[in-house]
Amino acid sequence: MNTLMKRLALAVGFMTMGSAVVGARQTPAPPAAAAAATNVIGPKIQFATPIYDFGRARAGEPVKHIYVFTNTGDQLLIINSVQPGCGCTTVGAWTKQVEPGQTGSIPIQFNTSGYNGPVSKRPTVLCNGTNQATVFLQLNGTVYRPFELNPPMAVLNLPPDAETASAVVTLTNNTEEPLLLSAPESNNRAFMAELKTNALGKGYQLIVSAVPPTPGSVQGQISLRSSWTNAAVINVPVAINVQPAVMVIPPYITLAPGPLASAVTNSVSIQNRSTNDVTLSEPVVNVPGVEAQIKEMQPGKSFTALLAFPQGFQIPPGQQVELMVKSSNPKFPVVKVPVMQKPRPAPPPVRPTPPAKPVSSSAATPPPLPAGH
Repeated sequence: MNTLMKRLALAVGFMTMGSAVVGARQTPAPPAAAAAATNVIGPKIQFATPIYDFGRARAGEPVKHIYVFTNTGDQLLIINSVQPGCGCTTVGAWTKQVEPGQTGSIPIQFNTSGYNGPVSKRPTVLCNGTNQATVFLQLNGTVYRPFELNPPMAVLNLPPDAETASAVVTLTNNTEEPLLLSAPESNNRAFMAELKTNALGKGYQLIVSAVPPTPGSVQGQISLRSSWTNAAVINVPVAINVQPAVMVIPPYITLAPGPLASAVTNSVSIQNRSTNDVTLSEPVVNVPGVEAQIKEMQPGKSFTALLAFPQGFQIPPGQQVELMVKSSNPKFPVVKVPVMQKPRPAPPPVRPTPPAKPVSSSAATPPPLPAGH
């Protein structure tokens, strides 16, 4: 019995192995096209170097570079577009199509005018490359100005009681070429300038002063003729800022749309900037119903004006409302503060109601009854 069972088990084993071999022989081989598709590379873009460091460039001189790339694929490479990234960077005529194994170029030019210090630009290349459809190029370096003005403009802050003021501008030569300057010239009689030498050919100081009597807040320009051909004249803008003897903060009062839903009190600060003390008195608003007060916060120097507006207050159309305060300063006998009111928001537009449809006469008149009824 045991011998018979062993023979049966052995026969079943041989049958199973035979079925597996037949099944393996009947498995179809992959199509030739599918095998070939796994080896397709397509167009591929490869730059010799996507980063260019131009080192140091003088402001105003253009930086030019040509990026070279190769099609390392086996199909036609197409450059769809090159985006410079900003208005100071331009792109020349680049190679539109590149056959496998061939090279192309993308010329880039960067305008350094207006720059000073480290710079980094990133032009973008869009193509049909299978390895990289978008390539970011880099243009790095440092832009320096041949000379530097610190500050770039001379502003003379003239106190209320002063007759003159001055400001200093430092001029530094950032190149190896010596810079020689002539005597300064002003295009406005309100300014005078003096040139001092810190280091001959390398550093100077321009001292600008206001010429009394000062006509008020004015602007001008100081010109310096130089020994350079590309910067034959160096111009320095100048301005006089006459500080007011009396300053109001904020300069005007703003109210909510009228009529006011409730009474409100607004305040402004009045500062005396002159060296002499000032007295403020008799505050008044040129419309009825508004009460005004003056409180002295710092004797002769700082004041607070309080304005109480009643409920229902509204500025009459076309009328200019202002607070007026008498001052002991002879140059500012009256301090005026405008009062403005926000306009009331316009109501939302009302949609027109569509007209009712007319009732037809046939529908309104009942049909006639049949004869005999």
